[in-house]
Amino acid sequence: MSRHHTPRPSGAPPGNAPLGEARWPMAAAVVTAMVLTLLLPDDLRLAPKWVLPSVEGLLLLTLIAGDPGRIDRRSTALRAVSIALVGVLALSAVWSTVQLVDDILHGGKATASATSLLQTGGTVWAGTVLAFSLLYFELDGGGAAARAHGMPAAPALAFPQQLDPELSPAGWRPRFVDYLYLGLTNATAFSPTDVMPLAPWAKIAMAIQSLVSLLILGLVVARAVNVLA
Repeated sequence: MSRHHTPRPSGAPPGNAPLGEARWPMAAAVVTAMVLTLLLPDDLRLAPKWVLPSVEGLLLLTLIAGDPGRIDRRSTALRAVSIALVGVLALSAVWSTVQLVDDILHGGKATASATSLLQTGGTVWAGTVLAFSLLYFELDGGGAAARAHGMPAAPALAFPQQLDPELSPAGWRPRFVDYLYLGLTNATAFSPTDVMPLAPWAKIAMAIQSLVSLLILGLVVARAVNVLA
């Protein structure tokens, strides 16, 4: 007698139980973003010094408590907390960018010297890279917990391993380091490199990040040349 097997969902790990990715890379990125917020001058922060890091830390601890170890628990409440965390990080990054631009255009004290300009500009830029990396990580495929149970047939972000399955092992799915690489390359090349945005939200997010990064780097370089001259 022939045996019929139910095909495993694309990107799902072998075996009966899903194997989620480790929480610590994502958590390390959030903690780094919190530290960067603390390093910013007061007038470039969305709120007083300890407010945003405290809120972000509380949200992160809630995620860890609700889904410790590997990320594989699908929960509407945890999903809402994850999106709230990413939203706070993204809002903080965009706010700092706007304030940095205003400071540069009006000759504020945070960008008065070459040293403070490069330090502040680099901090804001790094914060945007982390915020958008976490945004892609959380929204693509319904989040890490959903991806652990199987990748969608039509991804929002198409990685090379998805475009050409021969380049990846069976059951491959993107992890946080892949989204961090996407955020970094999109912020330096100002355009997609090897990861193609397919969903409208992905195209809008990557376009916004490119414009924000171009604005930060362009104005910081121009201001630095002016200060040094």
